[in-house]
Amino acid sequence: MLDHLGIQVADPASSAAFYDAVLAALGHRRVLQFGPVIGYGSEHPQFWIAPSESEGPARESHIAFLATDRATVDSFFAAAVETGAEVLHEPRVWPEYHEHYYGAFVRDPDGNNVEAVSHVPA
Repeated sequence: MLDHLGIQVADPASSAAFYDAVLAALGHRRVLQFGPVIGYGSEHPQFWIAPSESEGPARESHIAFLATDRATVDSFFAAAVETGAEVLHEPRVWPEYHEHYYGAFVRDPDGNNVEAVSHVPA
């Protein structure tokens, strides 16, 4: 339903390193960059990070990236852990959502809840 999503980050370099790693595990890359503003995607930018322009702490966002299968969720999780991300939930099936919902949740450098999810059977 979304064309693209952008979030503000406190430390663009730290956030870029995190998203470079975890989005590569999902088959995405940096598509465009204008100074510290970075757009990620496969063919065109669908997810953007930019330096925070407001004072005070940002509110936590939840961002769920679609993964093609469970192995890709596992790759996302491994990449996130490698960057030092806080683990919220290790990869597992979440039957309360639906029988094939397989997801992993971590915190990015700004405290956002970032998920990779696959909806296909194992």
